[in-house]
Amino acid sequence: QVQLVESGGGLVQAGDSLRLSCAASGRSLSRYAMGWFRQAPGKEREFLAGINWSGTYTRYADSVKDRFTVSRDNAKDTVYLQMNTLKPEDTALYYCAARLWAVSDGDYAYWGQGTQVTVSS
Repeated sequence: QVQLVESGGGLVQAGDSLRLSCAASGRSLSRYAMGWFRQAPGKEREFLAGINWSGTYTRYADSVKDRFTVSRDNAKDTVYLQMNTLKPEDTALYYCAARLWAVSDGDYAYWGQGTQVTVSS
């Protein structure tokens, strides 16, 4: 069992940056691909970024690929999402998720509780 806890969300202004963290416990993340998702009120959950178990492969949604960067530190069992040039439409609850080995757009076994990001105009 993998427990995931996101942190780093908050209220920022448009154009600002935030770095989200996803810390794991229970098992090492070294075999797990990690994904970042978000869900805004009234909208479906959206895949944002994924990184494979070794950090050698990443994938991004078109909506964020030029602004967001996913990275990981397996020694710390932590995954990060660096978000730059934030826009009001980035306002959502942000989740991290884990699955074995390879990146997926949605098929993840473990999910965190989410951290809220609010971007004011």
